[in-house]
Order: sequence, then structure tokens, then C-alpha cells
Amino acid sequence: MDLATFGFFVPACFALNMAPGPNNLLSLGNATRHGFGTACLAGGGRLLAFGGMIALASAGLAAVLHTSELLFHAIKIAGALYLFWIALQLWRAPTDTAEPSERSPASLVALARQEFLVAAGNPKAILIFTAFLPQFVDPAGDVAAQFTVLGASFLVLEVVAIAIYAWMGRHLRRWFASPKGKRVFNRTSAALLGGAGVGLLLARR
Repeated sequence: MDLATFGFFVPACFALNMAPGPNNLLSLGNATRHGFGTACLAGGGRLLAFGGMIALASAGLAAVLHTSELLFHAIKIAGALYLFWIALQLWRAPTDTAEPSERSPASLVALARQEFLVAAGNPKAILIFTAFLPQFVDPAGDVAAQFTVLGASFLVLEVVAIAIYAWMGRHLRRWFASPKGKRVFNRTSAALLGGAGVGLLLARR
């Protein structure tokens, strides 16, 4: 893989990182409710899931998802149900006016676990790694080393995306300071996550 190829990879990859999917919506919502730092740290759960998926893809194990329709649908349904559950929790979330510092502190482990489960529950993600990253690998070179560089670059760009969405969520908190504003934000996020769940159910391999 030469520098020109890598130069094409970075903007294409960052477009995927910045797509407003379920995990990015979680970062946005977590920053609105719990602050910028908490949202960024919670994103570590997503990075762990994506790192595992990249490792599976590089090992060729992602081919199982291509060949096993039952496994693909099982993961897809579980991921969609989890998104629906999060959407329901957001829809019913309280809208008190207390500042985050006045409430019981959010469990960072729970937020990171939520990020991990949302990422891991989307079988399309590992198929993206299988279909997207190899396009930039030169078969004549060291495939494993190239895949490692591309995978690491994806994770670095994902960190940037997490920070950007968390930053947006931090500033949105000023806009949704009232109970009515929080209700609108929570229910809009719930609707978007529910829509993502429906999209996941309709997704094909």
C-alpha cells in the first residue's frame, strides 16, 4: 500500500466514522446527559468491539457471517432488539432540571458496555471491515501488516468521530436545558435509534 492509496483511504474511512449511526447517536446523547469526558471515555467500549471485529476480519473469520445466514440473522435480531430497548429507555427518561453534578454519577462501565453491545450487535459492521478495508490492501505486499495499519487508522479516526459527536452533544446541552427541550431531544434520539433498529432488521448480508 503506497501513500497515494492511504491518502484515498483516510477521507473515505472518516466518512464512515462520521456517519450518524447508533454509536455516534449514543456519544451525542451521553455528552448531553453526562458531559464531554464521560461520553469520550464511554466510546472506548465501541473501540473494543470494533478492534475485535477488525481482528476477526483480518483472520478471515468474518467469512462465517457471509456463509451462515442463521448466525447473521441471530446477531442482527439481537442487535436490533437492543437498540429498541435503548430507544424505549430514552423515550421514558426523566426530564428533571438537575445538573449532572447534582445527580448520582453515571456508571462509566455501564455506558461503555452499552457502546460495546450496540457496536457488537451490528453484523453489518464486521462485513464493512471485510468489504471496505481490503480494497486498500496490495496483495503483492505484506497483507497482515497493511491490514493492521488500516485497522489502527480506522480506530484513530473513530476516536476523532467520538470526540466530535461528544463535543456537539456538550453544546446541545445548553439548547435542551429545559424539561421540554430534554424531552424533545430524548424522544428524537429514541426515534432515530428505533429507526436504526428497523434498518438493521431489514439489512441483508
